[in-house]
Parts: sequence; structure tokens; C-alpha cells
Amino acid sequence: MNYFKDCKTLEEVKALYRTLAMHHHPDRGGDVAIMQAINSEYAFACAKILKGENLNEQDTESEILKAEQYREALEKIIHLDGLIIELVGAWIWVTGNTYPHRAKLKEADFMFAHKKIAWYFRAEEYKTNSRHQLTLEQIKTKYGSKDIGYSTNQKSKFLKS
Repeated sequence: MNYFKDCKTLEEVKALYRTLAMHHHPDRGGDVAIMQAINSEYAFACAKILKGENLNEQDTESEILKAEQYREALEKIIHLDGLIIELVGAWIWVTGNTYPHRAKLKEADFMFAHKKIAWYFRAEEYKTNSRHQLTLEQIKTKYGSKDIGYSTNQKSKFLKS
């Protein structure tokens, strides 16, 4: 199928994956076989691009595992109604109507930030011990924010950046 054949960067691969997942994920009415093919090609495309970036084998493997962690976390929540999902720096932040989905968010390894009233996901290496108490808006300003998507009333819309 070669979904990712025209992608030149890891960011392009990730963006295309999000778009394809929104259209083909079984929880959104898509076909399981097509989504499995997309997942398989996604992992291969990430590995191919990372090897082209002249990373050593250990760094390449680390990047592939990180990409898989984020993909799996997003796949578990992307179909839930009422969520606003954003990539802020290397963290995924979830706001919106999260209360009915708190158990699913916990299952997907998202954590709740009480002061920000938002859920977040990050790879272990991005864990911080910062004593700075930035608001979510300040974090977005500092690291940049990219909308991944939102959904309401069983109709989801993917926001392209």
C-alpha cells in the first residue's frame, strides 16, 4: 500500500499517520485490516527515516520506541468524544470534556495535572522535575502547540496544522 512513501521527515510520517488513523481506525468505523497495515507501514517508515538521519543503532531504536509509545497512547483515546488533543513540545495534552473518559485516559498512561486541569502523556525521558509552575498556556507559548484533533457528538474533526 505504501501510505508513507512520499514522506521525507519524521514529522510528515507522524502527521500522515494521525490523518490515516482518524479515517481508518476501527473505533471510527474503519477496517481492522487496513489499520493494521497502516500501523505496520508506520513503524517501517519511522525506522527508515531515522536510519537516514545518521543516528546510531541505539538512538534509532530509542526513537522508534518513542514513536510507538505516542502512537499507542493516541490510538487509545483518539476516538473518545469531547476531547481536545494537542501536541505541546514532546508532551500530549488533553483537555475538553475529559471527566467521562478518565478511566480510559488512565488506561492509556495519561496522567492528570490538577493545577492545569488537563491530562498529559510523555515518554519517560521527557519527565521533568521543574519547580516552575507554568500554566498550560505558558507551556504552549514556550514549546509551541499543534492541534491533533477534537471530537464532539460522535463527529470527529481532524485539525491539520
